[in-house]
Amino acid sequence: MDPYQRAQDVLQCQLCDNCTPAMYCEDCHKYLCKACLSQHIYDEPKQHKVLPFDRRDSSLSYPKCPKHSIKECGFFCRHCDIPVCDQCISIQHNVHDVVDIFEHFKSKKEVLRTDLQELEKSSCPDYQKMLSDIPAEKAELHANFQKLGKAFDKQGEKLHREIDIIVEKLKCNLDQMETKQLAKLTMHEEEIQRLISKVKQAISYVKDLLNCNDICLVSLYKSKNEELRSIPSKPKVLLPHFMPEKINHEQLSKQFGVLSAPFMETEENTVDYLMPVTFPAERLPNNEALIITSVSTDYGVPNGLHSVSSFNDEEFWTCGQDSIMRLYNLQGKLLNSIKTTSKNDPCDIALTAFGDLVYTDGSNCTVNIITDTRIQGITICQGWRPSNICRTSSGDLLVIMNRIDNEQTKLVRLSGSKEI
Repeated sequence: MDPYQRAQDVLQCQLCDNCTPAMYCEDCHKYLCKACLSQHIYDEPKQHKVLPFDRRDSSLSYPKCPKHSIKECGFFCRHCDIPVCDQCISIQHNVHDVVDIFEHFKSKKEVLRTDLQELEKSSCPDYQKMLSDIPAEKAELHANFQKLGKAFDKQGEKLHREIDIIVEKLKCNLDQMETKQLAKLTMHEEEIQRLISKVKQAISYVKDLLNCNDICLVSLYKSKNEELRSIPSKPKVLLPHFMPEKINHEQLSKQFGVLSAPFMETEENTVDYLMPVTFPAERLPNNEALIITSVSTDYGVPNGLHSVSSFNDEEFWTCGQDSIMRLYNLQGKLLNSIKTTSKNDPCDIALTAFGDLVYTDGSNCTVNIITDTRIQGITICQGWRPSNICRTSSGDLLVIMNRIDNEQTKLVRLSGSKEI
């Protein structure tokens, strides 16, 4: 039945379509004749609120048409999602999807029942379950963080012990130096006392001769002034000097350890990234590695990346299978590049304690230190070729050396440019 025509048709029983309706089922929104009433109740075994046809409007509130104030909205336009009256249909909604407002009302009631059932039986219990789990998760989280805090304290105690050992060793060396210098001064003191005694004896002897009239004794007098005039040189006391290094907080923090913040993964598989915080070097749970940052470089096929070295958290040096070493930042921007003096690819790279780039060149058997833009090549051992290199925690360099005939390999430690 056309919605617009339906508004003008005489209402009929919606089961038999013949009789004039005498009843109205408010729950089902159907017009019924008396003959079909029992069939309707029997076919749909649920609670039915059936009203006499003339009282069908008593419990439902029909919207008034905002454009035609004397009209009630008996239809609903699905296209515009608004109630409309029969006059609105003929003017504005004649080509729209228009349904009886009771049918729309009934379908909305079903949606409400479905939503209520889902909220009561699914959503609310799920949220309650999640809420009940949170206290245990909080307790576990607190326990893990307490454990890490204790790890910080333990690492701090280790560091304090190492510092105490260094201080005690320095004090021991200082005591030994003091003992040696005091021994020098004591020997000098004893020598001066011996000479003073000789001078006093000479003074007494000269005075006796002055008061003596014995010509023989006076004639035999031999002066000792020249001997006593030679005052021994004062020993040079060497005082030690303490030159405290400026504390590098960044390096000390790295030496202490690094706390890698985790990726927090939710049940929807979304990932929140937390920035890393510098603190103790405890092993990650289950020894799992975490990717904190991924950086794209110019390396690839055939020039593969094979060595990376970093002095801070902002920049890093790289080398591959060409003669150029490249400096990148964490955004992948190329900041600097340096070519090897031999124009061959470097075997390995490292950074000194001062941040200077060092590379090993197997072709000319040198370890090369780059200060600013000046490259200083060092030949460590004749007949040996350097390969891999790294920096120790004390700032020295460890270099793997292979003999030219590849019959022997050794590890060399460098301090500055000297082998230790």
